[in-house]
Amino acid sequence: MLNSLSHPGAPHLFPSKNFIIVILCLGLDPSRVNFCIWCEMGPSYSFPLNDLDTLVRNQSPEDPTTTPHSLCSRQQRKITYSSKDPAKPKGGSQVDVNEEAEVLIVKTPQKEREPSLFKVLYKTFGPYFLMSFLFKALHDLMMFAGPEILKLLINFVNDKKAPDWQGYLYTALLFICACLQTLVLHQYFHICFVSGMRIKTAVIGAVYRKVGEALVITNSARKSSTVGEIVNLMSVDAQRFMDLATYINMIWSAPLQVILALYLLWLNLGPSVLAGVAVMILMVPLNAVMAMKTKTYQVAHMKSKDNRIKLMNEILNGIKVLKLYAWELAFKDKVLAIRQEELKVLKKSAYLAAVGTFTWVCTPFLVALSTFAVYVTVDKNNILDAQKAFVSLALFNILRFPLNILPMVISSIVQASVSLKRLRIFLSHEELEPDSIERRPHLCHFSITFSIPEGSLVAVVGQVGCGKSSLLSALLAEMDKVEGHVAIKGSVAYVPQQAWIQNDSLRENILFGRQLQERYYKAVIEACALLPDLEILPSGDRTEIGEKGVNLSGGQKQRVSLARAVYCDSDIYLFDDPLSAVDAHVGKHIFENVIGPKGMLKNKTRLLVTHSISYLPQVDVIIVMTGGKISEMGSYQELLARDGAFAEFLRTYASGDQEQAEQDDGRVPGVPCLPPRSPLPPGALPSRSLSCHLTGISVRPKALTISPSDFVKKTQGGDYAMDMSTGGEWGAWDRTAAAGVPDPWWEHSASCPPSPGLQVKLSVYWDYMKAIGLFISFLSIFLFLCNHVASLVSNYWLSLWTDDPIVNGTQEHTKIRLSVYGALGISQGITVFGYSMAVSIGGIFASRRLHVDLLQNVLRSPMSFFERTPSGNLVNRFSKELDTVDSMIPQVIKMFMGSLFNVIGACIIILLATPIASIIIPPLGLIYFFVQRFYVASSRQLKRLESVSRSPVYSHFNETLLGVSVIRAFEEQERFIRQSDLKVDENQKAYYPSIVANRWLAVRLECVGNCIVLFAALFSVISRHSLSAGLVGLSVSYSLQVTTYLNWLVRMSSEMETNIVAVERLKEYSETEKEAPWQIQEMAPPSTWPQVGRVEFRDYGLRYRENLDLVLKHINITINGGEKVGIVGRTGAGKSSLTLGLFRINESAEGEIIIDDINIAKIGLHDLRVKITIIPQDPVLFSGSLRMNLDPFSQYSDEEVWTSLELAHLKDFVSGLPDKLNQECAEGGENLSVGQRQLVCLARALLRKTKILVLDEATAAVDLETDDLIQSTIRTQFDDCTVLTIAHRLNTIMDYTRVIVLDKGEIRECGQPSDLLQQRGLFYSMAKDAGLV
Repeated sequence: MLNSLSHPGAPHLFPSKNFIIVILCLGLDPSRVNFCIWCEMGPSYSFPLNDLDTLVRNQSPEDPTTTPHSLCSRQQRKITYSSKDPAKPKGGSQVDVNEEAEVLIVKTPQKEREPSLFKVLYKTFGPYFLMSFLFKALHDLMMFAGPEILKLLINFVNDKKAPDWQGYLYTALLFICACLQTLVLHQYFHICFVSGMRIKTAVIGAVYRKVGEALVITNSARKSSTVGEIVNLMSVDAQRFMDLATYINMIWSAPLQVILALYLLWLNLGPSVLAGVAVMILMVPLNAVMAMKTKTYQVAHMKSKDNRIKLMNEILNGIKVLKLYAWELAFKDKVLAIRQEELKVLKKSAYLAAVGTFTWVCTPFLVALSTFAVYVTVDKNNILDAQKAFVSLALFNILRFPLNILPMVISSIVQASVSLKRLRIFLSHEELEPDSIERRPHLCHFSITFSIPEGSLVAVVGQVGCGKSSLLSALLAEMDKVEGHVAIKGSVAYVPQQAWIQNDSLRENILFGRQLQERYYKAVIEACALLPDLEILPSGDRTEIGEKGVNLSGGQKQRVSLARAVYCDSDIYLFDDPLSAVDAHVGKHIFENVIGPKGMLKNKTRLLVTHSISYLPQVDVIIVMTGGKISEMGSYQELLARDGAFAEFLRTYASGDQEQAEQDDGRVPGVPCLPPRSPLPPGALPSRSLSCHLTGISVRPKALTISPSDFVKKTQGGDYAMDMSTGGEWGAWDRTAAAGVPDPWWEHSASCPPSPGLQVKLSVYWDYMKAIGLFISFLSIFLFLCNHVASLVSNYWLSLWTDDPIVNGTQEHTKIRLSVYGALGISQGITVFGYSMAVSIGGIFASRRLHVDLLQNVLRSPMSFFERTPSGNLVNRFSKELDTVDSMIPQVIKMFMGSLFNVIGACIIILLATPIASIIIPPLGLIYFFVQRFYVASSRQLKRLESVSRSPVYSHFNETLLGVSVIRAFEEQERFIRQSDLKVDENQKAYYPSIVANRWLAVRLECVGNCIVLFAALFSVISRHSLSAGLVGLSVSYSLQVTTYLNWLVRMSSEMETNIVAVERLKEYSETEKEAPWQIQEMAPPSTWPQVGRVEFRDYGLRYRENLDLVLKHINITINGGEKVGIVGRTGAGKSSLTLGLFRINESAEGEIIIDDINIAKIGLHDLRVKITIIPQDPVLFSGSLRMNLDPFSQYSDEEVWTSLELAHLKDFVSGLPDKLNQECAEGGENLSVGQRQLVCLARALLRKTKILVLDEATAAVDLETDDLIQSTIRTQFDDCTVLTIAHRLNTIMDYTRVIVLDKGEIRECGQPSDLLQQRGLFYSMAKDAGLV
């Protein structure tokens, strides 16, 4: 049951939306850490949402209005793929009443009010958190019992006549008081930490829902918040709230402690205390100024950090392109430039931190010094005796904590407020309107009107960039609707142009959250031509698919994406050119069995965007688009009869495409060519093919001969080598499939940090010290030592002073005593400033070095490394772990060293005062040590588990961002939110025990500390006759501090260990395998090489990993300069492996490749890769200007860039852009169509103009006209170059000088196409299949 509280003016998380946020925090126990945030709306189909008043009904899950309607529901509705869909988890209302913390309703207030995230968090988590106030107040009061009992104890020692039992009573009171304090304090901490954890969880949930829910964030909002920023919101900003929860109570507790301490001091020393107060007040503005500065630096730092993470994300996503083009250095420089800005800000923060530490450490001492000085100089009769001095010192020590912690709390609040603002802005981004959608900087469509009858098949055709995909986006409510309305009846399934694959098993990718129906599932697999692929996969459909589908080729990804849509059995199907990524005959099979008039979906409404003419005769309606408008619409025959643009378009391409159709679809050859006016017969089928996968569906079943040894081959080129050797694609998966042992990637992936024995190796500390610089390391240790020696001596000096005999009512050497005391204080201040500075600056040196090394190591890793390592892990290294090294470790080191020396100092003083304590301190030390080791071991492993379980949260998040439109189209938002919640819960399951472990430890350690207090007091009482009051005061006041210091010492040593793990994880990648060197000076080829472009393979062999079979064997061929060579072969023949070998993405296993008399294995990788150019199958762009995408090193003039654009047929498009060459490309080039991106890749090749060009099926995503232009450009511009083309469509290479036919990794035939046809061998049979002979 959900209690509903209505606040008419309550703040709202998402402005100007009627929204209900139900935030539930379930009771926390280690076994079940759970949470949900639900955004829920009433039934989306009952009435228009805009008018919907915010309501909450207590409904049972069975209530039909709130159960999430299934994807296959059939009601008529306006498109509302938005946050307003009911998304209330089914079990929602059965939550146990005691477990729910709060429900809050957020109503739309008056427009001008800013939404307040703080109020929302307060209302949700406030009540539980308020309990901590109580415990804190109790603890603060008990703190002052210590000094008061100390006063009594010193009086007792001074009064030689007092009975012994008084001493024992005071000792017992001191001990009991300390123990109670311990228990209360840790109850308080527990509440704070748990609240912090809940808040972090809630924030992550809210961010995920915003991006991932009806994944309500619009695309323009996504452009203003990059992936890097959003990941930071989830990791860094959420963490800030968590840190703040532990400190926030100090805002009222610190002033309370200060007031109480000053009151007791006044009773002790009278008005002299005012001198101390004056010093404190003077420090306040100084601290305030520093806090303000810190805030500005904080904002600047976060900004650079966001930019850096965004760029790293893109580099990791496009790493293959960087390697093929040898662009690593240009991008490395870009990252380092951003990092340089970041370090500048960090350096300023470090200076501030040093000044801060100096003021915090010196304030308590200056307060004591000024108070004592005023006290003894104002009146000669004021005597500084032991009671006054040490009770005051004990109170000053209490004062030190609130004064020290306040600046930290203030900076923590400052950081949290920066994060709060960032989150508020993000959560306030506009959301998808329920009846129209995405905002773009430029609108794509004007006036479009059409309606589609139920059950019809509609094709949408037109040139690149004319708005075909945008039309589908509009139907999916992903575009900005200016006017009119879109109505859709029933559920929708969507197949995007670039398949989106989840990191899950193949089966789960197809089921996509639905129940398995065995027969239907098999039918779908067969129809989508996936059966042969399943035979190749190591574990069939249970095979784990890597991130972004790395171990599938393009064609396989597309077919999986298609199977997912078919399996969900929706009413309406939107296909965005899914057949472009598959081979012709596979495309034909899919069209006939799935999409076409006789396919599985024959009774559904289907909208097919296609570049392929040959399917058109079989569709019911054709929509022809030009420039964002529908120019013609009608059936194939009607459009031909009209003789308009469409007929003209057909006439131009019918002949060209006809050949391809015959060539591709495996028809019986000999069908005569059509006269220009007659329509194509049904069945002519030119698919745009990207990757050839299934050799023999319904054409030649016998062509599928796959040996088990084939399927562990993998082109390290992952998805650019799409045609891939048979299971070539599976090698990236670390599966020793040959042995039949599944060997899943996570066992190898870097996400599992190594767990060496019990503790972090000392070598990691040594590495960090080397990164700082050994001189700075030892200097800071030395300064620490000096500081603490000065501190001990000054207090010992004070105890001698208090024991000075009183002559005539005054003490004699007051001036000397005071000046030495002051001098010792000043030396303390100097050393403090020195070590703060040393540690802060050293930390920045370390940060810089570790980041440069990490970046270098990651960029130097071979492709196989990126295929094995989920990008989430790498991003985690560059964001979370690096942030730890930047800002956490230097602070922790300072606090750790401080606590360590404090504890040692206290023990020395107690031993000096009461040597008998030497009996008890070692055993207590031993107990302490064992407890601490026991704890740190568990804590470290928990921390490791926590950081390992954190990566999947971000990986899943990244995956969601990439697949948002698919998730929305299938209405699977709720399931993804549940998955995200589960992953966060898994993460919290590791975190919660670490909170509890912290409390467990602290209670035990404080008991050890309390024992030290007990014995220090007890021994003072026992040997009171031989002790001076000064020494008793010194010893007991130090022992009172020991508890706090011990606590800090353990917290800091465990913090130190857990944080230093970040260094270990950054260093981890320095040990992974690396590619060959980028440049080898002594072997560097001449700058004019290669002049001829002659490529020679000598007995060349290639394998993907050491223990696998050869993918290419005994390749012997010489390609002369200027030759145009086509490389063909059935799926898995090793075509792409050849190009991977040429670029040395994979090193040769045997033999060699010679280019113009230079063995390529002998020269540096960059020397080689700069001299050959590839136009890859997947066009990848990076965010940045268009010019940067063409020429990242700025080697070419603007004229050259414009010429290349003109030749790539992009000049008109680019000159029409507002910023011309400086037009910003979005992340991944999202603001260009796939075809335009392909042309940008062509322009890159034209700009580099190398002697050797490799085309990897590069024209798949463009329409026929553009394809023609590209082919002619290549023929003219690369006339004197050696061109190697991997071809699936044979007609593109029929005019080449030679064709190489590969089969099972060996060259079977080689020669001119006409000669090979006469030989009637493999090439002939392929051409015959394709209808070319």
